[in-house]
Amino acid sequence: MPSHSPDRRRLLGRLSAGFTLLVTSKLWVPGVLAEQLTATVRQSAGPFYPDRLPLDRDNDLIIVEDSLTPASGAVTHLRGRILDLHGRPLRGALVEIWQVDANGVYLHSGSFGAERRDRHFQGYGRFETGSSGEYYFRTVRPVPYPGRTPHIHIAVTRSGQPRFTTQCYIRGEPHNARDVLLNRIRDPAVRETVLVDFVPLPDSPDELSARFDIVLGLTAETGS
Repeated sequence: MPSHSPDRRRLLGRLSAGFTLLVTSKLWVPGVLAEQLTATVRQSAGPFYPDRLPLDRDNDLIIVEDSLTPASGAVTHLRGRILDLHGRPLRGALVEIWQVDANGVYLHSGSFGAERRDRHFQGYGRFETGSSGEYYFRTVRPVPYPGRTPHIHIAVTRSGQPRFTTQCYIRGEPHNARDVLLNRIRDPAVRETVLVDFVPLPDSPDELSARFDIVLGLTAETGS
C-alpha cells in the first residue's frame, strides 16, 4: 500500500469524522425490536471486477496515490451503513466498490474503450466498517455505457459469511427505464433498496452526496 501525504490523510480523517455526525437515520436502540427491514437485493458482481487490483486501494477514488491531478467527473461522497435485518450495525465488514470512470471505462483490461481510461481515477476502493457500521467513499458520479445505466458495484464481506454483492443506482436517472438488470427486480419495494438519491452538497453544489444503507439478510431476491 503506498504512503499518502499528511494533507490527504487529514482530509480523509475529516471526511470520515464528518460522516459520523451525519448518521441520523435507521438508528438501532438496544432493547427495542423494530419491524424487520427489507434486505438489500443481491445483484451480480458483473464481468468487470478489476482483473488487477490497484496498489492504491483506499476509500478516495479521485486521487491515485499522491497525484496532484484529480479524476474527471462530478465528485460524489458515497456513504452509508451495513446493517442486519433489525437495523443493527455490523462492525468489521469489508466494503468494496468498483465502477466506470467519467469516460465509461472500468479498471479492467477487457472494459469497453480501455484506451480512454482516466488514469487519475482509482476505479476501485475498500473500507472496513467500525462500531456504527458506517462506510465512506469519495468517488465520481457513475455514467452510462453501452447497455447499462449508471451504477456502482458494491461488495460486502464479513468473517465466516459468503460475499454479498449488489449495485447502487441513481434514483430518477432516465437510463434506468431501459436497464435490463435493474428491471429484473420486479418487486417495487425490493427495487427501492438499490435506488439512491444523488444530491448536491449544500456548501459545495458542484459535489454530490449519496447515502446507501445496505441491509444484509439470510435471503434476498436476486436481480441477477
